[in-house]
Amino acid sequence: MRYYKFKKELEEGIIVARPNRFIMEVIIDRKKEKCHCPVTGKIGNYNFKEVPCLLSFSDNPKRKTRYTVEAISPQKPTAKRKRWIGINQSKSNLYVEFFIQNGLMDKMIKNGREIVREKKLGKSRIDFQVENNFIEVKTMVNNIPGGRKSGAFPPVTSLDRLIKHFSDLAKFARRRNGRAIVLICNQYNAKAFVPPKGSSKTKIGKTVKKALKDGVENWQVNLRIDKKGVYLLDYFKLDIGGDIN
Repeated sequence: MRYYKFKKELEEGIIVARPNRFIMEVIIDRKKEKCHCPVTGKIGNYNFKEVPCLLSFSDNPKRKTRYTVEAISPQKPTAKRKRWIGINQSKSNLYVEFFIQNGLMDKMIKNGREIVREKKLGKSRIDFQVENNFIEVKTMVNNIPGGRKSGAFPPVTSLDRLIKHFSDLAKFARRRNGRAIVLICNQYNAKAFVPPKGSSKTKIGKTVKKALKDGVENWQVNLRIDKKGVYLLDYFKLDIGGDIN
């Protein structure tokens, strides 16, 4: 099954403002509602005025907001058939796990039915352990397409955490008793990832370059999200060693 079906269909709304990192004001059925924003940093070049979105509903009485913004569209609210870009980074692991367990990513990893989440490796907790292989999933939303440029909410990234993950995966890969994979997950049909120019001069760039030499693999998966669920579009291995310069 290439399709992860939601238990309840997502609802459509229009984002009219993002007053802070955690809240988006959304028009749902002609009423303004404060909704949870799952991204604390910058989301592409969006300034979030009249931006179509998809929302999941929660009836948890302990929540401060009833809805979570799951996806946005670069198209106008009046567009009949919208292209959706998923922004809920915390959901990527759920989708990836589903597709691995159903044998739909066997070119990357086989025998994925027994998956251990948040497995300790060195000083890190890696998203998945599949047999003797480790997979760390990364979802980037600060470079998604569309939107009108806004300087609000600069990217919030934990580079120390990312460096630690790459370092521990590299140590594991050097032992050559299992594979270490960093999987870039896009909840839209994205082009193959290319590191920014000059990245090798940065601390994270040097760490990544060394990890690649030690045998860490880089893969990318593209998903498509709509109201009913998430569809696996494509996944492929990245050869980015020569791009880090």
